[in-house]
Amino acid sequence: MKCPRCKDIETKVIDTRVIEDGFTIRRRRECNKCGYRFTTYEKIELDIMIVKKDKRREPYNREKLLAGIRKACHKRPISEEKIRKFIHELELDLIQRGEKEVPSQYIGERVIGALKKWDKVAYIRFASVYKEFKDVNEFIDQIKELGHVK
Repeated sequence: MKCPRCKDIETKVIDTRVIEDGFTIRRRRECNKCGYRFTTYEKIELDIMIVKKDKRREPYNREKLLAGIRKACHKRPISEEKIRKFIHELELDLIQRGEKEVPSQYIGERVIGALKKWDKVAYIRFASVYKEFKDVNEFIDQIKELGHVK
């Protein structure tokens, strides 16, 4: 592992901890040349293809999913920790399914379900993109379904 400060390739691990239910390893490292200390994380890489609605396939991308959920939760009372825990649990589920291809609808419905429990505004934001609302009436129908408008 290269030192981020001096770019030397000689670093040593000074501490290792298992985190996130044993699926991530956190390592504290120290550069042998300049003494700089830094942290690295080792995670399981999901080798899963996501099958989109139009039948296209793309590799699972944790960062893309995280970005979508963050957008929906922007300025809402939902912690980053809660979002990351959800993604961690979703990824464990995907691993346990043992399938090489997963429909995007499966992931979308899991996200929608979590957001609906956490925060109605975040849910509507995500649903408007996920369910491809065509006009304001679809927003109104969805809000009525949540029970906020009579």
